[in-house]
Order: sequence, then structure tokens, then C-alpha cells
Amino acid sequence: MSSLPSWDGHVLVIGAAGTDIIGRASTSLQSGTSNPGQVRMCYGGVARNIAENLVRLGTETVLITAVGEDEAGHQLLDHASNAGIVTEYAIVSEDMQTGAYLAALDDQGALHFALDDMSAIEAITPQLLREHRSLFKGAAAVVLDANLPPKSLAAAVSLASRAGVPIGADPTSVSLAKRLEPHLADLWLITPNEAEAEALCPHPVPHADRNQAIDAARHLVAEGVDIAIITMAEFGVGYATADSSGHVPAVQTEIIDPTGAGDALTAALIFALLNEIPLDEAVRLGVSAATLTLRTTGSVVPDLSLELLYDQLR
Repeated sequence: MSSLPSWDGHVLVIGAAGTDIIGRASTSLQSGTSNPGQVRMCYGGVARNIAENLVRLGTETVLITAVGEDEAGHQLLDHASNAGIVTEYAIVSEDMQTGAYLAALDDQGALHFALDDMSAIEAITPQLLREHRSLFKGAAAVVLDANLPPKSLAAAVSLASRAGVPIGADPTSVSLAKRLEPHLADLWLITPNEAEAEALCPHPVPHADRNQAIDAARHLVAEGVDIAIITMAEFGVGYATADSSGHVPAVQTEIIDPTGAGDALTAALIFALLNEIPLDEAVRLGVSAATLTLRTTGSVVPDLSLELLYDQLR
């Protein structure tokens, strides 16, 4: 089975990159005091994670992101470049520090709280994106994360739409999801979790309610999205298009760290859909990628491949 893409052009990914600092408690978390646990650091950021997953699946990927003129930023771009991501269009800003994401996990590996500082992404301006319009014209798809400033997000959507390029979007967080609302009619693919979907829908999306998740996906399709994917952690994925809808169960697995699992799902979906793999199978491959990432002490599975995704399904 080959992992080589069958389409022409690169995937252009635009959004955040930073350093992940992840702590997992060894015992039940207690507030107001220090908790014993394990702390690790790795490279992260939604757009960067999606880009690395794509290149590990054999996809030519260009990343537009912004980092600070600091050691963390240079190391991050070096790592991305060594992984195979085209990073020559990344911004290195002397006025900003490289982004960071700080997460505390409980002793079961579930996210307890997180903080992020992705202010460096302010350097990705509409003018900068317009200067790189040729990257949009030559792309097979454009993928955006909602960390982008609203005006820059609008510029990216406009450039991709004018170029006739399909647009995928990751809402990133509940607080940022609303940034995508004005652009739903322009989106080929959107991949919110339940809480992010609720921010984009007029009705609640209760946790673990597969019917409500599918209804939320249908609502997003009614707003103009071509493919809506609602992730529900251990309860799987609900999805909808104008012609179909359904649910794919999760793969039960040990959770070492949930960081990056949703980004892996998004990347595997995009890879599969661009390779004209049917939607239900594409979603299953996305679930497979998320499952593998849950078992990884890092934000991306370092040996990710199409063969590995199918092996996980079997």
C-alpha cells in the first residue's frame, strides 16, 4: 500500500506553532498545591501539528506560522524543516516570543486545564498573506486554525476561495471557534469537538450524545460547510455532508496524552479525502490517527504512515 498522494500541489497550512509543556499528575489532582507528576516539553501548535502529520503521511506541506526571534522559535522551525515541512515562509518576529501551550492532565490522562500564549501569530497579517497568494493558487487544499487574527483569517479564506482551493478549518478552542462563523459557507471541511461545535450551533451538543453530534454536523452543513466532523473523544466521531451522515466509534486505548490527537485526526482526514478515499473510511483513518497519538508521549506520532493507520484499524 502506497502512502504517496495522488493529487497535484501542496497543502498550505496556516496558523500557530509553539512549545507544548504538558504535566500529567501521578495521583488525584489537588488544587492550591503542587502535585507529583511527570512534565515534558515538545513542539506543538495546531497548524504545526497538522503540518507534521501531513508530511509524515507523505504530503508536500507548506506552513505559514510565526515564532519569536528566540531559541525556542529557531529550534521549532529547525525541527519542522527536518521533518519535511516547507518553513521558508514562516515569520520570525523580534517583537514577539515563540508561542507556548501549558496543560495539566489528571492521573487518567484527561485534560484538567490549559493555558496558551499564541500572540506571535499576530505577525501573520492580511498583507503578508496577500504577498504569498501564489502559495494559495498552487495548493491542493488550505488548512487554517482559528488562532489566526480575524482579519487574517478572512484574508486567507478570500485568497483560497478566489483560487478555487478547498478550505479546511480547525476551530482550535471554544473561545476561538466563533471566528469561523462568518466563513462557514466557504469551508470544505471543519473539525470541531463537541464544545467547539456548540459555540457554532444554536442548540446544545451534550457530551457523548451521538445523535446531537450528528445534528450539529448537519447544522454546519446547512450553513454551507461541505463536510462537518464532530469529535467526541472516547465516544467517537459524528459527521455529515449534504448527502450523508453517520457515526464512527472510537478505538478504546490507553491515554498517555491527548495533546495533538484532534490535529492528527484532521490531518489524516485531509490526506484521505484528497486521495479520494470514501468519507466513512476517511473518518476511520482519522480516528486511527487520533488513537495512535493518544498513546504517544508527544503531539505527533513520529513514525506515522498510511500503513500504520490501517494496521491500527485492523
